[in-house]
Amino acid sequence: MTVFTRRLSRLLRSRRAQLALAFRVTIAAAGAYAIATAIHLRLPLWAVLTSLIVTQMSVGRSLKATRDYMFGTIGGAIYGGAIAVLIPHSGEIELLGLLVLAVAPLAFIAAINPSLNAATVTAVIVLLVPTMSHVDPFASAIDRVMEVTVGALTGLLVTFFVLPSRARSQIRITSTRTLELIAAAFAKLLAGLTHGLDNEALHRIQDGIGKAQVELNALGAEAERERAAHLSRGPDTGPLLRTTLRLRHDLVMIGRACLVALPSDLQARLATPLDNVSGAVVTFLRSAAASLRNGGPSPSPAPIDEALQSYAAEVAELRREGLIRVLPGDAAERFFALGFALEQMRQNLNDLSRCVAEWSEPPS
Repeated sequence: MTVFTRRLSRLLRSRRAQLALAFRVTIAAAGAYAIATAIHLRLPLWAVLTSLIVTQMSVGRSLKATRDYMFGTIGGAIYGGAIAVLIPHSGEIELLGLLVLAVAPLAFIAAINPSLNAATVTAVIVLLVPTMSHVDPFASAIDRVMEVTVGALTGLLVTFFVLPSRARSQIRITSTRTLELIAAAFAKLLAGLTHGLDNEALHRIQDGIGKAQVELNALGAEAERERAAHLSRGPDTGPLLRTTLRLRHDLVMIGRACLVALPSDLQARLATPLDNVSGAVVTFLRSAAASLRNGGPSPSPAPIDEALQSYAAEVAELRREGLIRVLPGDAAERFFALGFALEQMRQNLNDLSRCVAEWSEPPS
């Protein structure tokens, strides 16, 4: 039982952000329903659904969802209500034609600007609800805007005050995971120089890094939205995101260089220098990830510089002995590409060290 409790505790700690979101969504839905019922809105359902839509993982994402949904709702209500009032209709055929007139232009606008997706739904509701509840289209439009406003404000207030989560704190978590993935992939790629790697193995090694990078970019936009609204403080997120992206590109270059194994004589000479490079880079990346997660000083890239200098010295010696000239053209090209990629990665790791130093303040 104790083992089960410990495992459950670790699982809950690892999913704190998700649990907090579930709690916020529950509170927002219950609050929206209570408010909509108290002020006697015609359809509390739409207030509840809106609160679910706008209550997002971070404050920045909730701000965007609220803005988009409100703009779409108001635009759709105005358009749907206008054509319902201005164009007379009585039978089902006329209503069908009106529905086409309402949906077609708004769907086209939403295809151009997806943030206005709610406009089409709102226009349809404004048109069809009067046929079911016997209210005039103008009152239907007003009801729809009121219901969405109650749900949006409730969800936004819950996001702000109930276990609030800033995008900046999520950037720490996602950056940490990204750096740990890069560290694991780098170690496997250099180890692959002894036996070569196929494309499937390369994709498997780097699996997850691209997805984490996409998530980071989205969080960066949310964090900047929070900064613009004066909801958070701290360093600019751009340098950290750009640096992790460049490190991912370095991995791609190194992976291409590892598609063909080094000749056995070069493997014997470069095994120790490459092991030292791998150890220094992996240790640095994991230390940087720990500093981002918990706050603290940035790790020094000096061991990486020393390991790469030893590797470069051994490569220079191999060139003096003529062992590089005997390589086939494609193998030589990949060999020199590996050296270029490692040097490029060294520069990006230096940039990462500066970025981590900017984020040295412990997370709140």
